[in-house]
Amino acid sequence: MARFWVCAAGAGLFLAFLVLHSRFCGPPVLRNFAFQISWRTEKILYRLDVGWPKYSEYFTGTTFCVAVDSLNGLVYVAQRGDNIPKVLVFTEDGFFLRSWNYTVDTPHGIFAASTLHEQSVWITDVGSDFMILWLRGENGTGPAKFNIPHSVTVDSAGRVWVADRGNKRIQVFDKDTGEWLGTWNNCFTEEGPSSVRFSPDGQYLIVAQLNLSRLSILAAPPVGSIGDCSVISTIQLADQVLPHLLEVDRKTGAIYVAEIGAKQVQKYTPLNGYVSSFGS
Repeated sequence: MARFWVCAAGAGLFLAFLVLHSRFCGPPVLRNFAFQISWRTEKILYRLDVGWPKYSEYFTGTTFCVAVDSLNGLVYVAQRGDNIPKVLVFTEDGFFLRSWNYTVDTPHGIFAASTLHEQSVWITDVGSDFMILWLRGENGTGPAKFNIPHSVTVDSAGRVWVADRGNKRIQVFDKDTGEWLGTWNNCFTEEGPSSVRFSPDGQYLIVAQLNLSRLSILAAPPVGSIGDCSVISTIQLADQVLPHLLEVDRKTGAIYVAEIGAKQVQKYTPLNGYVSSFGS
C-alpha cells in the first residue's frame, strides 16, 4: 500500500513538472492547450440525465416534440410513424405511464396547459380551427416577415418570442397588439433557431439549433429592452441528433429535448448552484 502512494506522489510531481515546463519552455501547441483548459470562462449550467427515461425502447417513431406538465409532474412526448402510439406519457423521473393513438395523425408541436382543476394537452396537427386575435407575417426577410417560423414562447413581460428558423433569427412582438419590438440575429450566423423557451426564473432563453445539434443558453434582456443576443453557455449534442423542439419544466428547470435524428427525448437538469436561483 505504501508503495502505491509513493508511486502516486511521484506521478503527480512528474505531471506538475510537465505542465510547468510546457508553460514556460515547451512547444506552442502544448502551451496553448494548457491555457485553454486553465482559462475556460463559459458557464456550465446543465448536465445530461442519463437515467431518463428509464427505458428508451418506448420511443418507436420520430420524436418531434415534448411538453411538461409541471403541476402534475408529467412529461408528454409526441412522435410520428405508422402503427405506433402517437403520444407517450412519462413521469418527471422517467417512468412510462401510458400512451394513446387516437385523434392524432401527424403531430408537430405539443403544449401542456394544466390548472388545479383540469389537465389539458394541446397538439398541433393537420387541420385545426382557431380564433385569430392578431396576425403577423408573410414570407420574407424584413421585420415581421418569416421564413419557416418554428417555435413561439411568451415571457413574463408579455413579449412573444418567435424562432424564425429560415431567417436565422428570433423576432419579438407584443402579446396583446402584435407590434414588432425587435430581432436577434447575431447569435445565429451558422444555423437558425428551431425552438425557444425561457428558464423558470426568466433570466435565460434556451434555444435549439437543429442541424448543428446544439442547445444554446442566452441571456434574457430586461423589461423594456430587446438589446442584442448574448450566449452564456452551449450544450453540444452528438452529430445528427437533430434537436427539433424542446420544453422547460417550470418547477425544476429541467430541459427536455425532442430529437428527430436520434428518435428519442433527452433530459438535461440544472446544476445545483443554478437550480437554487429559481426559488430566489
